[in-house]
Amino acid sequence: MNVMPADTISRYELPHSRGRLKRLWDNKALLRRVLMIGGVAIVATVSLIVYLTGGRYVTTDDAYVRAAQLMVSTDVSGLVKDVNVREGQHVKAGDILFRLDPKPFQIALDNAKAALATAAQNVESTKADYRRDIQQTGAQAAQVAVAKTTLDRYSKLVADNAIAHTLYDQQRATYISAQATLDSLKQSAQVDLAKLNGNPDLPTEQAPAYMQAQAQVDEMQRQLDHTVVRAPFDGIVAEVDSLQPGTLVISAMSAFTTTSAVGLVSDRDVWVEGNMKETDLTHVHPGQPVDVTIDTYPGHKWRGTVQAIAAASGSTFSPLPAENSSGNWVKVVQRIAVRVKLESKPGDPILRAGMSAFISIDTGHRRWYRMANG
Repeated sequence: MNVMPADTISRYELPHSRGRLKRLWDNKALLRRVLMIGGVAIVATVSLIVYLTGGRYVTTDDAYVRAAQLMVSTDVSGLVKDVNVREGQHVKAGDILFRLDPKPFQIALDNAKAALATAAQNVESTKADYRRDIQQTGAQAAQVAVAKTTLDRYSKLVADNAIAHTLYDQQRATYISAQATLDSLKQSAQVDLAKLNGNPDLPTEQAPAYMQAQAQVDEMQRQLDHTVVRAPFDGIVAEVDSLQPGTLVISAMSAFTTTSAVGLVSDRDVWVEGNMKETDLTHVHPGQPVDVTIDTYPGHKWRGTVQAIAAASGSTFSPLPAENSSGNWVKVVQRIAVRVKLESKPGDPILRAGMSAFISIDTGHRRWYRMANG
């Protein structure tokens, strides 16, 4: 067996090894160039695809559950007699929340009813007075006619010196007195007729004095009815502990603020309000579908629709709006409230006002479609 010397093997293999290494290095360099160019191309392509197909969904986590809520009080003042609900209780529209002591209001109503009865009596009395004045006016007119006839006769007799002037003067005074009495009776009849609105047969219920007294009775009855405070809509009661028997309730009409009331939060009229950036509202309009998740229930999703978009930003209604005319102005993206109507399904968890939410609005907008259609 022929064995090559070691130095011969080294001289033989070294050139071949260097060739393989050079070819391998050239291949790696080519691969790097391909990967670099291809990677950039892939990133650019993916970015272009994302851009052209993006813009369909707009989202925000600045969203909260809202519900119709009201501090239920009354427009009359009085002492609380009893409270009929407890904290967290579910009530239906019309259920009694609390009552005020009705006794002062019942007394006021009784007084108003007495005044109404007096007004009715006065109307009937005025009718009777008018009829009496008419009768007396007729009788007095007859007396005036007799006195006038007698005065005319005495006038002729006194001209002929058939009677004394004293008799003529007495008859003349009698005529003048009778005429004055007649005028007084006519004026009294006119006053009574005016009280009856010019209608001597005016129904008692249509007389001004009676109507005024009836209005007072209605007002006292209304106040008595309002001593019983009822729920205006279905909901869950809150803030009950601030109202206890014996508490003095001062009406908002008297104090310009509600001093004592029971909170009521609707469990039906519930929606989500999202404060969207103005730059995200370009393609948002009512009726678009919305996906809603609530932070409290991360595994549950609600479906909804855009119900309304606020007509102004939140800063517009601020009592101290930003002053931009001074020149010290920094442009800030404004927030516009978007109201989302939820679609409730059986088994949905209970939503409470104030819960944090995340909304995603499907605008249906695609950039590639807009570019393709000009």
